[in-house]
Amino acid sequence: MIDANSQFFAILTNVGMAKQANADALGIPWKFTDMGVGDANNTDPIPSAAQTRLINEWRRRPLNQVWVDPVNPAVIIAEQIIPADEGGHWIREIGLYDADGDLVAVANCAPSFKPVLSQGSGRTQVVRMNFIVSSTGNITLKIDPAVVLATREYVDQRIMEELYKLDNKQSVRVATTANIALAGLLTVDGIVLAAGDRVLVKNQNVAKDNGLYVAAAGVWKRTEDADTNAEVTSALLVSVEQGTTLADTRWQLVTDGVIVLGTTALTFQNVTQGFAAINSPAFQGLPTAPLAPRFDSSQLLATTEFVQKALGSFASGRDEAGTGLTLPLSDVGGFTSLMAGGAQTVALPLLNLVPDGAAIILHNPTGYNKSITINGGNRISPDGQLYTVVNLSPGDTAHFTKQSGVWRMHGAGALKYSAQFAASLASSGYQKLASGLIIQWGSISVVASSSDQTITLPIAFPGAFHSVVATSDYTLTSGVVGTVSTNTNGSLASFIIRCSQGTSTRWIAIGK
Repeated sequence: MIDANSQFFAILTNVGMAKQANADALGIPWKFTDMGVGDANNTDPIPSAAQTRLINEWRRRPLNQVWVDPVNPAVIIAEQIIPADEGGHWIREIGLYDADGDLVAVANCAPSFKPVLSQGSGRTQVVRMNFIVSSTGNITLKIDPAVVLATREYVDQRIMEELYKLDNKQSVRVATTANIALAGLLTVDGIVLAAGDRVLVKNQNVAKDNGLYVAAAGVWKRTEDADTNAEVTSALLVSVEQGTTLADTRWQLVTDGVIVLGTTALTFQNVTQGFAAINSPAFQGLPTAPLAPRFDSSQLLATTEFVQKALGSFASGRDEAGTGLTLPLSDVGGFTSLMAGGAQTVALPLLNLVPDGAAIILHNPTGYNKSITINGGNRISPDGQLYTVVNLSPGDTAHFTKQSGVWRMHGAGALKYSAQFAASLASSGYQKLASGLIIQWGSISVVASSSDQTITLPIAFPGAFHSVVATSDYTLTSGVVGTVSTNTNGSLASFIIRCSQGTSTRWIAIGK
């Protein structure tokens, strides 16, 4: 019967002791996985090392967490949480199971009834077992995070642990200016310390003693957010609240590499003004910055020079009089005039050196044709077709933009390659205009007098044959006059011409 003299304790079972010894001797990892609870058939159980199971187990689930007691390293604490919707039984006995499913520790406890919600008194219950082992060196204290049900205490603890690992630490009241004794309520930088004040210690003769401390009447301890290796890392930042000389300053730990607290020398640097001479949060004077690489699209600082090259004005402007050369990469984004006093041929930069969207602008201000060719496997596409050479007529300007692995040509210089401006400049030819109007021309030699001749147009008009005009060749005093019957055959591809006398006749037809 449970009374004031009853004893409650946890012990390793014989199986558990054997596995502990095996783990210590052979270095074989030993992992705890599950906890079971039982009602011991409503008796008052006494744990026995010979047990291989609980007397009457009614629940077994994976552990919520398992850890070494921070006060006593020989004590392991195992925890399980029973949710509110499970219960309806007494808890009098507890068992711990390892990854092999063996009962390795057993405990009794003061009887506790675990109700369920349907009883009107459901609660979440935490069950813990504390037991002593000879060594925790080869015991694996890991749990499956997928089955953890966290208590408020556990969540609070984990939150604080993670916050303590952040480089940006809670501010300190003062920072030291010289070596101090790390004990007693001292005066630091003109401020008389009170117990519990946080202090940045940065000027110790032995630099391994630098760090964040809590002032006390006795020996100082490092602050909870900076008392382990994981919490003190390179780039740690802390602000100082008060002090005659260091009030409102900010300090950064500039010790690089792995830090072992109490062994590694710690160096703090004043970064209140950053690493540049900035007098206030707003830049003053004429601050400068490195020029970001051409075509960069990252979050690097953009200078006015970079912006000038990237947007608005052209990045550069120059004349090029050479021929048979490849234009340099620096011409990309710029305006280049081809100034050779005659025919000139230049190659565009290699496509693989420029990103999509990069453009080069070429202008022909001379009275000579210029040939734009390719370098390597490039291609030029002014009209959807691929060319190895395109021409700039006098006065033409053309943009060449990299897109989808080709140089897309656009601008005035590309118009002659457009289907809207297609042309044939032969003696019998045509010229298409953007409006849809088509002008065609040609000639016929020695037409018999007063005979009808059918003339086939270089291309058929797609929509309408508007008119045709013909003139006969004139020789002085010949009095030759030509006449024409306009499209009397109704065709869009031909017309009929008649001359009053045998002579050569030239014609112009207009349609759409």
